[in-house]
This record gives sequence, C-alpha cells and structure tokens, in this order.
Amino acid sequence: MKRIAFLLIIYILANQSCSVSYTLSGASIAPDVKTVSVQHFVNRSPLGVANLEQYITDELKDKFKSQTSLTVVNEMGDLNFEGEITRYFTKPMAITGDETAAQNRLTIIVHVKFTNEVEPEFNFDSNFTQFADYDSDKDLTSVEQDLVEEIVEKIIEDIFNKSVVNW
Repeated sequence: MKRIAFLLIIYILANQSCSVSYTLSGASIAPDVKTVSVQHFVNRSPLGVANLEQYITDELKDKFKSQTSLTVVNEMGDLNFEGEITRYFTKPMAITGDETAAQNRLTIIVHVKFTNEVEPEFNFDSNFTQFADYDSDKDLTSVEQDLVEEIVEKIIEDIFNKSVVNW
C-alpha cells in the first residue's frame, strides 16, 4: 500500500512540474501561452475572389477562438501569424481521349510566418497548398465560392496543426 501511495505522489509531482495544456482539438499549447494574433493576410496573387485575404485572416482567428482558450489580440500575441496569398490558379486535369479536360483544379497557396514567443523552436516560415477539383463543364464562377471555402478550410486546418498540434 505504501508503494502505491509513493508512486502516486511521484506521478503527481512529475506531472505538475512539466504541464502542457491540451484541448479537444488535439492542440498542445504551453500553459504560458495566453494570446494569439493574426496579422492581415495580403493577396499577392493577381487572381482570386474578392476579399480572399480578409476571409483567410478571419477564418484563422475563428479557428483559434473555437478550438483553444487563447485570447485573440490585435498586437503581437504569444503566438503570431503573418502571411500572404502567393498563388491562386486553375489548371486542367484528367484529359479525355479528345484532349479536353474532364476536370479542372483550383489551387491556392498561402505563405505563413508563425512566431511562438514562448517556445521559439516551433517557429516556422512555410507555404501551405490546397486544391479542389471541379467538372470542366461547369464555369469557374458558378462553383468558385464553394471551392474557395473548401480549400481555405483545409489550409486553415493545416496551419493550425503545424502551429499547435505538433504531432
């Protein structure tokens, strides 16, 4: 019985000295991290839907609001994101026998600089690329908004995972 009590005390002490905050999203955030900031993403691509930069900026903020207990701040936070949309393009995919495209692919590339003021070993400066395919018999403008929402959701998930999930 004494051995179990001793092991329990050791376990409790060990866990108190090196705590990490976990959320239901799988995020692993140091307890000293309290704030996150997302600077306005700039659209450097000559193409894209109106307000794409604001949409990406807002979606990244919303992801942290809904998936963590961090406070979103305007000034530099404990975690900080800066970025730009570098590419937005379509290209034909799945060429058929008569050399026409059966599908097209919309691709968005976002460059992100992430700074972790508490754990700088997790800083990164990376590109995130995602795409969605659509039938070539559809006009891009008729499906573009849905495709952009799908692509941005995947990009935001990738950014979130790389910055705080650390798996």
